[in-house]
Amino acid sequence: MAAGFLAPLPVLTGLLVILCVGRWVEGGKVLVVPMDGSHWLSMKKAVQKLHARGHQMVVVSPELNMHIKEEDFFTLTTHAIPYTQEEFDRLLLGERYQVFERMPFLKRLLKTMERLKTVSSFFQRSCEGLFHNKNLIRHLNASSFDVVLTDPVHPCGAILARYLSLPSVFFLRNIPCDLDSEGTQCPNPSSYIPRLLTRNSDHMTFLQRVKNMLYPLALKYICHFSFTPYASLASELLQREVSLEDILSSGSVWLFRGDFVLEYPRPIMPNMFFIGGINCANRKPLSQCVLASISSGQFVSQQLVNSQETIGELAIFIG
Repeated sequence: MAAGFLAPLPVLTGLLVILCVGRWVEGGKVLVVPMDGSHWLSMKKAVQKLHARGHQMVVVSPELNMHIKEEDFFTLTTHAIPYTQEEFDRLLLGERYQVFERMPFLKRLLKTMERLKTVSSFFQRSCEGLFHNKNLIRHLNASSFDVVLTDPVHPCGAILARYLSLPSVFFLRNIPCDLDSEGTQCPNPSSYIPRLLTRNSDHMTFLQRVKNMLYPLALKYICHFSFTPYASLASELLQREVSLEDILSSGSVWLFRGDFVLEYPRPIMPNMFFIGGINCANRKPLSQCVLASISSGQFVSQQLVNSQETIGELAIFIG
């Protein structure tokens, strides 16, 4: 009988410890700095789940935005930006029809580049509006957050996490110009990993490998005017010279909304995790019209054409 009673003692001891400390265990306080648009629609599901598990969620957003509206599962804190509602609508929504407009490649590329410069300038000035709001920054600094959840395609959240000396969790689909690999020092061989929009597979001929090395150079210009100003802003804020790679290297965890089932495998670092399928939380059946188009192949081929023609927009707003 004694032996039978002694056997479960480790289990009982563990349960006793849990019961003793359980009442002191509390949810964390999470600062969320999202990217607007479809990026937020994906992140919002994660924010809702974290709140359901007892975490306090605080979302920081520009007062003018597309989708970030107050919900009962997070506290919304907004900051001013130097734009009116009319300017905001014209900048971000005024020319969205161009995504589906057919035009010569060169003309589309020039229009896309011009639009991306305008949109990038908007997000950069929005980030400046956040950091120039001294009262808000002091409030955030005094709020004792535990972690920052952000999408690094808009580096403002990563810079804020570095400034507040908080660990950061990056929630993203992709970053153009291989900034995720550079920020994590992850191996990224051109002979093995297909580059964005090249249509290459992970089994490439010699000429495809050459294309795989040269093709991303066209995106470097986009990344230059889209991301370089954030490095200057971070250097000014931190009062020392830093690069965007330095800022991204501080990410504690990288959560990629992708999966090897749908993408080619590639090397990853220990703090990189794939969470593909999170966008399917509220799945809905496709209409009969869409199903018929997919069956005939017309829908898929047209989407591929549109995707390839909108190189710049996909490069910045991928995900």
